[in-house]
Amino acid sequence: MATSNGLGRQSMRKRFLSSWQLLILLLPGLIWYLLFCYKPMVGLRMAFYDYNIFRGFEGSEFVGLENFKIYMTGPDFFRTVKNTLMIALWQLLICFPFPILLAIIVTEMKSNLLRKAVQTATFLPYFISTVVVCGMVVNFLSPSTGIINKFIELFGGDATYFMVYPQYFRPIYTIMTLWQTAGFNSVVYIAALMGIDTELYEAALVDGAGRFQRIWHITLPGIVPTIVTMLVMNIGKMVKVGYESILLLYQPSTYSTADVISTYSFRMGIQNGDYGIATAAGLFEAVIALILVVAANKISKRLTETALW
Repeated sequence: MATSNGLGRQSMRKRFLSSWQLLILLLPGLIWYLLFCYKPMVGLRMAFYDYNIFRGFEGSEFVGLENFKIYMTGPDFFRTVKNTLMIALWQLLICFPFPILLAIIVTEMKSNLLRKAVQTATFLPYFISTVVVCGMVVNFLSPSTGIINKFIELFGGDATYFMVYPQYFRPIYTIMTLWQTAGFNSVVYIAALMGIDTELYEAALVDGAGRFQRIWHITLPGIVPTIVTMLVMNIGKMVKVGYESILLLYQPSTYSTADVISTYSFRMGIQNGDYGIATAAGLFEAVIALILVVAANKISKRLTETALW
């Protein structure tokens, strides 16, 4: 048994030494994760302290679960949780399926020129800064100079300042996110579609299957593992909902539909200096995300036999 373990360690050491170039390439990404993802987790202790940035942990009072109690019994708890889940649901129902549809449309195009034009037009918005995109949205929806209101007035309607009405925030945010991310997210599905055996399509064509039948019976089943994997990963990011964009778009008049856990945590920590409550809210959000990922993965494994682990 000892000999077997020794051989196993030697084999692992050989594989390690033979792949040192790949490990060096991995090192920068690993260092980045350690510095910016794992090292800051030490700060999660603030959720259990009445934290003061000038006195540090040693000079701050340990309050246990008091910060969680303040957040979960406060007037903002149900509003932030509801808004987080509602915005996440909008994105899951609209922004998640659209890249799949876009990938299928692109791969079904016969013209290479048209295919490249569509891919470029939908892919480029992803590389525009979030600040610039939000500024474009605000300008387009401006009641005085916005192009949307100009069209409304052209057809006899009245200009509306959409950004101050709570009922418009979720559709605006969802459409903006869809425009910015659909092309980039479709790349994964296009790559998966390229891996489907072309002989399946040829056989279906010989059997008289039409285009929609081929898509339904060959294309979609062929990318189900990719769809499931991306779905589980998206469910894990549901509660994050891109709070940077929300911070740039929302205002007090739209808090009822726009204020999410992340923006609440930002206001409490950066603006109000209540670092303990802000960290407690962020930790609560992370726990909810973990529960959603584990649940989605188990459901996926049971229904489709495809899962992340």
